[in-house]
Amino acid sequence: MPVISASHEFEVSDLFVNLQPIFGHRLFLKVEGFNFAGSIKLKAAREMVARAEAAGLLGPGSTLVESSSGNMGVALSVLAAARGYGFVCVTDSRCNEATRRAMESYGTEVHVITEPHPVEGFLGARIRHVRALLAEDERRVWLNQYLSPGNWMAHYRTTAPAIARQFPDLTVLFVGAGTTGTLMGCARYFRERRPSVRVVPVDSVGSVTFGAPPAPRHIPGLGTSVRPPLLDDSLVELPVHVEERDTVRTCRELMRGGFLFGGSTGTAVGGALRWLDEHHGDGAGGVRERVTAVTIAPDLGERYLDTVYHDEWVARAIGPEGLLPGVDRTGLGAGAGAGAGADAGLHAVTG
Repeated sequence: MPVISASHEFEVSDLFVNLQPIFGHRLFLKVEGFNFAGSIKLKAAREMVARAEAAGLLGPGSTLVESSSGNMGVALSVLAAARGYGFVCVTDSRCNEATRRAMESYGTEVHVITEPHPVEGFLGARIRHVRALLAEDERRVWLNQYLSPGNWMAHYRTTAPAIARQFPDLTVLFVGAGTTGTLMGCARYFRERRPSVRVVPVDSVGSVTFGAPPAPRHIPGLGTSVRPPLLDDSLVELPVHVEERDTVRTCRELMRGGFLFGGSTGTAVGGALRWLDEHHGDGAGGVRERVTAVTIAPDLGERYLDTVYHDEWVARAIGPEGLLPGVDRTGLGAGAGAGAGADAGLHAVTG
């Protein structure tokens, strides 16, 4: 049992869920929500803060400023409290209320943007607000998760090696695309160390990250209204885009198997299932080609109880099709895998 002296020192990095009993494919889910920030964003937050401290940008009296749809804001709230910094988080009206309350509980000043930029959406409006805050006070420091190499380096050093150690036979890795820090860190690692592994981005319909047209999005976490500066398309496969209705339905199918995950997980798993159906579905005699696939659950589902798991919110924001039972694989392939609702099985390794 580890003994820690600061909240950001603890995380569970070796927990995977076997999703084959639920969805039928040999798909494993890396669970990243078991730390005091509740998400994978704690890794990037630690790396970016450490780099800023080493460069002399952060010190006594400094105030962090960051734009976040939620999870990075909570991660930096944890670190700011632990390190004695002030923190102003610029989010928007799609951020879950539970997430906003969590940040405020740590002492974070939360600014909520209610009107999107006419061209660059909520992200563009948030970035403009961040720049205005910096101009007001020179003690404010913007880590800039959209541009900082610490964002992707954290996953190059931790997330990708943990997956590689556990799955020496890995065929394909699916990574949800937001800032693309996790995606780029994993893609660079596997390109250098195990180039046979295919790294497939999963994005939300309505996101412009990979050149698709913009459209309204309601679930925070994945997708952007401005192409991320960190993204290098040459390191990854073509992306899979997932409708938010399928995000909700995948989350709820996981919940019926006993697993409560956040919206980004529903998108990542839904995209992985679609890709696997298309590329490694039933062959001759109904036999599926054996592959080992992994995707990542950035957070858990408690912060989404008022949105993804709330029927009235889903019907209003996503539409009644989001409430249909089972995973809709008409847009994601052919129906839910055999054994839906069975125990998914837990695969954990320690040491």
